[in-house]
Amino acid sequence: MVETASSMIPLGTQAPDFSLPEPYSGQTRSLQALRGECATVIMFICNHCPYVKHIAAEIARLAQDYQPQGIAFIGINANDAGSYPEDAPDKMVEEVNQRGYSFAYLYDESQQVAKAYRAECTPDFFVFDKALACVYRGQLDDSRPGNGIAVSGRDLRQALDCILAGNPVPADQTASLGCNIKWK
Repeated sequence: MVETASSMIPLGTQAPDFSLPEPYSGQTRSLQALRGECATVIMFICNHCPYVKHIAAEIARLAQDYQPQGIAFIGINANDAGSYPEDAPDKMVEEVNQRGYSFAYLYDESQQVAKAYRAECTPDFFVFDKALACVYRGQLDDSRPGNGIAVSGRDLRQALDCILAGNPVPADQTASLGCNIKWK
């Protein structure tokens, strides 16, 4: 495993628009249709990455905890499925079922959406406010595979709690670390 850090786009960056296929439903889903009333969390994830596997249960819990409060979650897999068949669309359907994901898990085959967001790793988290301006980009928490720190979602939960309370999200944010996106 080679750790790759998030590129940390500037706070205030507008969320690039997209329409991508959702293998689970067979539909094409857009940012505009999926965005949340209060905020939108966009996560670049995949099926095979040990960093994502390490936090997958917490991602599912986060969505279940915050979706009822008007925060949307969107997962995007931009890995090259030709070279990494575990990340193919049919395997994404299996992942949704296995993990109990309650959010849209989209496939960015062209990798253009990942490039527009300047996503670098899996997982890579971005939080946008109700106007789709970036207020958080960084790690889920300090836990990594093998470091002995329990997965809590602390950093992302803090950002979401600030949004729900009407408070600014602290600008001091730690880059996410994970596997590099598998570019074509």
